[in-house]
Amino acid sequence: MTHLRGVKPPIDRDSNALTKAPAAPKQLSAYARAEWKRIMPGLIERGIITRGDLGGVEDYCRARGLVREIEDTLRPSGEIDMKLCRLQDKAMQTARQLAAEYGLSPVSRARVGSAAGGDDDDDNPMSIGRNRAHA
Repeated sequence: MTHLRGVKPPIDRDSNALTKAPAAPKQLSAYARAEWKRIMPGLIERGIITRGDLGGVEDYCRARGLVREIEDTLRPSGEIDMKLCRLQDKAMQTARQLAAEYGLSPVSRARVGSAAGGDDDDDNPMSIGRNRAHA
């Protein structure tokens, strides 16, 4: 398990954010295209995706699609194929890491929400605010 150190900066709305979801890339699998269509409206609504981010979003969708494709392969056979299981695990890990980049996990969504929440650090005794040194 990987542990990232330090406090992640909040995700802010981007001034160059896309306002309309582009079509899913044609080269994606059916599962990956479905994931694109599922997540893109929320990303557009939160205003955090720019044209430059589309490759990373595509990679996330590709990883999620691969997880589903491998599941379809493993399930009917009833046998455990360790190579496919390791590949699926790696795809899940990659998808999870990319999901965090784009606010697609509960924790990263909270980061997005906290960016819009304003300056309420004074209520949190664990926060290190700009004016804490003077308190």
